[in-house]
Amino acid sequence: MKNLLQQYLPYIKAYKLYFIYAILGMIAIAIGTTGTAHLIKPVLDDIFINKDERMLQILPFMFVAVFTLKGVGKFVQIYYMSYIGQDIVRKLRDKVVLHVTHLDIEFFKKHHTGEIISRITNDITRIQEVVSTIIPNLFREIFTIIALSGYILYLNPKLTLYFFIFLPLVIYPITRLAKKMRKYSRLSQESSADMTTRLGEIFYNIDVIKSNSSQDFEHKRFAIQNFWVFKYIMKQIKTNALTSPVMEIVGAIAIGVVVYIGGMEVIRGNMSVGSFFAFATALFLLYDPIRRLSALYNKAQDAVAANIRMQELLAMQTKIKNGILKMDSMVDTIAFENVTLEYDTKKVLNGITFSVSKGEYIALAGSSGAGKSSLVALLVRFYDATQGKITINSHDIQDYDLNALHNTIGYVTQKVFIFNDTIAQNVAYNSDPIDEARVIEALKKANAWEFVQNLDEGIDTMLQEGGENLSGGQRQRIALARALYKNPKILILDEATSALDNQSEGLINKALLELKNDMIIISIAHRLSSIENADTIYIFKEGKVVCVGLAQELQTKCKYYQELNQDYRSE
Repeated sequence: MKNLLQQYLPYIKAYKLYFIYAILGMIAIAIGTTGTAHLIKPVLDDIFINKDERMLQILPFMFVAVFTLKGVGKFVQIYYMSYIGQDIVRKLRDKVVLHVTHLDIEFFKKHHTGEIISRITNDITRIQEVVSTIIPNLFREIFTIIALSGYILYLNPKLTLYFFIFLPLVIYPITRLAKKMRKYSRLSQESSADMTTRLGEIFYNIDVIKSNSSQDFEHKRFAIQNFWVFKYIMKQIKTNALTSPVMEIVGAIAIGVVVYIGGMEVIRGNMSVGSFFAFATALFLLYDPIRRLSALYNKAQDAVAANIRMQELLAMQTKIKNGILKMDSMVDTIAFENVTLEYDTKKVLNGITFSVSKGEYIALAGSSGAGKSSLVALLVRFYDATQGKITINSHDIQDYDLNALHNTIGYVTQKVFIFNDTIAQNVAYNSDPIDEARVIEALKKANAWEFVQNLDEGIDTMLQEGGENLSGGQRQRIALARALYKNPKILILDEATSALDNQSEGLINKALLELKNDMIIISIAHRLSSIENADTIYIFKEGKVVCVGLAQELQTKCKYYQELNQDYRSE
């Protein structure tokens, strides 16, 4: 709890004026609450016992003033602290998303999307309780406790001492309950992340689920995750619910003792009736903030657990370090020098050495898992080579600024990514403002303009999530146009024409041949017909290059190429 407050109180410093307003509201609540107890004394002593009519005319207005002060204070505190809390959470969410998107691609391979989303949404929402509810309520209750404690101490120090003797009896059970609460909160958050992950898989793979009629199977798997969420939430509720009875019992004992001793003081004439009832009222009012303070401490454990998970995420650092070298206006050469890559303990590339120059169109072919995609993943620096190095224009790729490197490369993957935005925004992704002429030119080069111009809204047509209102081939051509819009110096096509018909593929291959004089083109292909015009074809097998040459040469000299060709024709 202490660490949590230390982490988030500095955030509040950026809102000094709003926080001062909120503090003033809290002080007003504390004064109003104490004033309510104090007014009991003149009501009993002056009105009911002394029959003072003048006081009778004044006291109703004093009650209105006290409760108005308390009400206005509460509004001011709630509004300004809520504003601070919501804005801090907004900034925190922005910070986490920015941090996560800069983590290595390896992070996203090891963590499910649903888990990441759960941390950014659910965990931050729980942390929001700290800055918008727990911290302000903590201050408010402390101010109220100080004001009421001072007042009852002023009325009768002896009775006050008896009351506070019982307070330590509450600390031990509350502390034990808080530890349990923290444990169940973390388990609850982890199970919620698992449930979100399961939901993500269901909706992402809905085509597979429906085509296999596996709805009941998936429902059973989801129900298990859902049950664990329910179980841990109920444990939280049970633990939290125990706090109130503990406080009620100890508080009742303390108040009972004080009432007995106070009653004896009145009977002996040491205390007036009004003073006793003012003291008793203040005591009852004091009990509430103490009880709420313990509940706040318990509630904070949920935020503590969420904050631990959030800090773990923010503590993760990228292994891919940014360089400082800016990219040359033209890429003349790329060289792979004895490049080896390992995923965990598995070697996926082993001693790859070759170079490619501007104006060349090379192709990488081989069976699945041979290492083709891993090689281009090194070129865009999703990973760094375990051994060896890659150079661009004779400079180590790791020396280049990542933004400069990525602006130089147009990368089209087999898995097409379409954003829920217009065609123009998809093609000119990350560009502001959009050059519509360049968008149309890129669409033409990708053989996509023909179908786009026939749409009712043309390049302003809104695409659905994942491009569901386009065919597979159309989505792939939009993705290719996105890469070409950048006017890349290096164009990487990772099976980017696999969903195209033969005619579209032929037109794109023709466009690539026209483009290659201004860039380096690297194409990964499963369909060998799509790379027949490549200047050089590299055949990969088990992470190594086993054959190099033109299509005609490989057909006669490379048995692995022949096997690939035979496998493709048999499909």
